[in-house]
Amino acid sequence: MSLRPALSAAVGAVLLLLAAPAVTATADPSESVTVDPVGSIASDGTVTLSGTYRCVGNTGPVFVSSSVGQGSGKARHGIGGTRAVCDGAEHAWKNTGKAAPADLEPGAAHVEATLMELRPEGSLPLPRFHAAQERDITLTAG
Repeated sequence: MSLRPALSAAVGAVLLLLAAPAVTATADPSESVTVDPVGSIASDGTVTLSGTYRCVGNTGPVFVSSSVGQGSGKARHGIGGTRAVCDGAEHAWKNTGKAAPADLEPGAAHVEATLMELRPEGSLPLPRFHAAQERDITLTAG
């Protein structure tokens, strides 16, 4: 077997990886997002989730997004998005969104919150993740 085809393939793979845009970046250790242990769900399916966040330095808009799910199913429901201010201080976030009334109910739930920036890279904004947290919470009726 010739070394030239293997070397050529390896160089091609490295160049392909270098040319691909990075979707994630290492977050600053001082950045964080938390999820409060209790959320609420109204009778019409409106869910409210909350917590805190802290971020520093951004070149594009930053948002706190959240999703919630219940049970062993993989169905997740996106619950709103809050615009974040990245000034190094801790801020509160609160997201509200609506799921079909039969999809979620009061009780145990699993929430994921993500602090994500849409950073301009050429002509496309690409996501840069500042922080994320997953947490089991309780949804209360209200």
